Amino acid sequence: MLARVFSQAVFGVDAFLVEVEVDVSGGKDQFNTVGLPDAAVKESKDRVKAAVQNSGFAYPREHITVNLAPADMRKEGPALDLPIALGLLAAMQKVDPAPLREHAFVGELSLDGAVKPVAGILPLALGARASGFRAIAVPPDNAAEAAVVDGIEVIPIASLRQAVNYLNGREHLTPHRVDLAEVFTRRQHDAPDFADVKGQEGAKRALEIAAAGGHNVVMIGPPGSGKTMLAKRLPSILPDMTLEESIETTKIHSVAGQIAARESLVAVRPFRSPHHTISNIAMIGGGAVPRPGEVSLAHNGVLFLDEMPEFGRTVLEVLRQPLEDGTVNISRASMSLSFPARFILVGSMNPCPCGYATDPTRACQCLPVQVQKYRNRLSGPLMDRIDLHIDVPAVSVRELARRDGHGEPSAQIRQRVNAARDRQRARYASLPGVYCNAHLSTKQIKRFCPLDEASASMLEKALTALGFSARAYDRIIKVARTIADLAGAEKIAAEHIAEAINYRSLDRGI
Repeated sequence: MLARVFSQAVFGVDAFLVEVEVDVSGGKDQFNTVGLPDAAVKESKDRVKAAVQNSGFAYPREHITVNLAPADMRKEGPALDLPIALGLLAAMQKVDPAPLREHAFVGELSLDGAVKPVAGILPLALGARASGFRAIAVPPDNAAEAAVVDGIEVIPIASLRQAVNYLNGREHLTPHRVDLAEVFTRRQHDAPDFADVKGQEGAKRALEIAAAGGHNVVMIGPPGSGKTMLAKRLPSILPDMTLEESIETTKIHSVAGQIAARESLVAVRPFRSPHHTISNIAMIGGGAVPRPGEVSLAHNGVLFLDEMPEFGRTVLEVLRQPLEDGTVNISRASMSLSFPARFILVGSMNPCPCGYATDPTRACQCLPVQVQKYRNRLSGPLMDRIDLHIDVPAVSVRELARRDGHGEPSAQIRQRVNAARDRQRARYASLPGVYCNAHLSTKQIKRFCPLDEASASMLEKALTALGFSARAYDRIIKVARTIADLAGAEKIAAEHIAEAINYRSLDRGI
C-alpha cells in the first residue's frame, strides 16, 4: 500500500516542498530511504520503528520504501521523522488519508513517540504557506515561532499518537496564536544602556551618527577606555525593527538553531561578537552543507570585532563582499547559496601594539615602525568600507568618580535616530536596496548629496591639507549627509562637513 505525506525541508534560509512517499509491500523485513537523505534522515528508520511501537501500533514486518521527492534535492536533519511515521501508518490504513493532503508535517520523534523541536521552523512554515497548505503540524516548542506566519494554521503536535487521533477526528487541537504587537513592545529592560557610560561624549555622538546612517565604525583607544562598553550599547539606539526585518533575521537564527524553545521572533537587533581566533567558515558561513556564519547572524544588527587587528588577515578580508553587497554567496560542488548579511561593522583597536600611545598617564614603548606594522594589519580595501574612525580617549578618574547623575539614555538617542532614518527612507523610497545613507553608491551620492560652494571648498582643502585619500571623499559626504539628517537639515552645510572630517583619524595618521 502506498501513502503520501507532505513536509518541508530547508535549503539555505528558505524551504522547499518535500513529498514523503511510503510504500509497504510484501517481502523481506527491510526499511529503505531514498531521495538524497543525509545520515540523520537515514537513521530515522530506527526512531520511527520505536515510536510506532511505543505509541501502541503494530509495526509491519514487510519491505518498507520511503521516497523523499524531489529526489535531486538533499534532505537533512530529523524534521522528516513525523511525516515518515504518519506515512507508514497511513500505508497501514491506520490514518485517514484525506487530512494529509491539506497539512504539512515536521518534527523529530523520540523513541516513546513524543515530538521534539527542530531547527529552521520559521522557513518551514513560510514554505508550507507558499505551497498552499491550510495548516502545518509542528512540535509544541516550535509553535510560537511558526505562528508568526500569517495565512496558515499552526497545529502543535505533542506525540505521534496525538497526531493520529487528530487526523482521524478523535481529538481537536486548537491552532496556536501569537500576539505580534506584544512581541515587539516587550523589550529587554536589562539591556545595556548608554546612560551607564560615563564621559566619552564624543564617541557617543559618533555612534549615534553610525546608527542613524548605518555606517561602519572603528574605535581607536587605549585599553580600558570603554570601546567594548560602547559597542555593546550600539544596538540599543538602532532603529526599531520592522516585522519584515524581524522575520528575515529570525529565519537565519532559526536555521542556525539559535531560537530558544517557545520563542517566536527575534524582535531585538542582534549583536554578535566573535573571538579573534574565529575561522573563515565560521565568520562567513559554509561547511559541507552551508550554514549561516557570524556575518549572517548579525544581519540587521551589529557585528563587533574586538581587537580587530588580532583577527586573521583572511578572516578580515572575507568581510569585504558582505560589507559591499549585504549578502554572502557560498558555492559548493553540489549547490550555491546566498545568505543575507547586511550589518553595521564595529571594530575596536589600540592606537599601537602596547595600547598606550594616546594615554596621558602611561608612556608608549612602541617604535614608529611597530605602530605602522600594527595598523597595516587592516588592509586598505577593508578600511575603504569603514566610514567612521572614532577616537576613544582614556576616561579620567575624576569622571569615573562622578555621582551627579547619568548620561543620556538609549531611548532618547533612539528617538533621534528613528527620525533621521525616517527622512532617509522617504528620500530613497525609489531606490531598491537603499535604506540609509551608508548604502549610497558614488552615482547616488552626486544625486542626493549635493554640496554648496562653502562645503565643497572645505572638503577640497581637507583632502589637500590633511592628506586624505580619494577614497575618503565619498565617505565624508555620506557621513555629513547623516549629520544633516540628525539636525533636520535639508542640505549639507559646511559645519556638517567639518564634523564628518573629524571622524577620519586614521586617514590623518593619528
